[in-house]
Amino acid sequence: MLQAWGLGPDEEAVYTALLARPTASAQELVRQTGLETAETTRILLDLTTRGLVAVTTEAGSGVSDPADCVSGSRPARYRLTPPSVALAPMLVEQRNALHRAETAFSMLTEQYRSTAAHPAGSVVEVVVGVEQVAHRFHQLQRGAQRELLVFLVGAPTAVPRDDADVSESYALDRGVDFRVVAAKDYLDGPDMARDVKAGISAGLEVRLADSLPLKMVVSDRERAMVPLEMTDAGGEPSAIVVHRSGLLTALVHLFEREWAQARPLYATTTGVRAQPATDQQPTEGELEVLALLLAGISDRRAASQLGLSIRTVERRTRRLMDLAGADSRLQLGWHAARAGWLGRPDRP
Repeated sequence: MLQAWGLGPDEEAVYTALLARPTASAQELVRQTGLETAETTRILLDLTTRGLVAVTTEAGSGVSDPADCVSGSRPARYRLTPPSVALAPMLVEQRNALHRAETAFSMLTEQYRSTAAHPAGSVVEVVVGVEQVAHRFHQLQRGAQRELLVFLVGAPTAVPRDDADVSESYALDRGVDFRVVAAKDYLDGPDMARDVKAGISAGLEVRLADSLPLKMVVSDRERAMVPLEMTDAGGEPSAIVVHRSGLLTALVHLFEREWAQARPLYATTTGVRAQPATDQQPTEGELEVLALLLAGISDRRAASQLGLSIRTVERRTRRLMDLAGADSRLQLGWHAARAGWLGRPDRP
């Protein structure tokens, strides 16, 4: 719990032991923590120097110097400095350090993008080998701040499914907008339907396509990773990482086209089910958004009520307008009423 403040396990044991009592001597803390006397004394002196612990000035103790604990001349007693006093400045400093690191990161990233030392060759980098491919894959997924777009095709090669699940959960927990198009053959793998069901339950948006041209992951529309077969790579898995460029724009456009044509997958009691193919009908999720919008609720409030990101609400609204051939939300409402979207017989 206190590692963020630079305290090791033994130091934390002494600190939390003091937290449970007004004051304590070194010997009392030895009995409570099970540490050696010399180690406990060293930790107390260190915590005192750092201002986290103070030597008491209780009546009759006459103690003012923590060195008395070492000499044994007087049984020093210790108490915690109030955490709001001792830890708050350290927390502020760590926040400032993080802010400085983020600023430096932004500057370095921008410099890397704009420098003349990285011309066209920096658009694509080749990654070879299981470890390197897996490392770059996790970098893309864990580094995403806003959006991940993924094509799933066939059985995993360089990145085991369990490892991919960990990165996937990390992204979902941070609120990243995560969309996946899976080819039919992907669900044929062992336990894949179960894993996809778990992902959908966790917030993953998944659609099913009859086939896909390639595997792919796109992070924040700034970089993408695509498998690459190389005859000179000794049979090892390999991939290319594509940075911001016309090629990356084309990959994003490819994803959006496949996403629009794919069928949504839903979790069921036994696994997953794909929505029946209906070219010009909105999905259940899109109809939920439509009902709120027609009630006069803003995109942001609709996102909050449905537990979605605002980007998801905006994307579903755009598709509804595309299906309706509408240029405005007023036209969308007129078409929805005329087509009976909110009064479809299959809706409860």
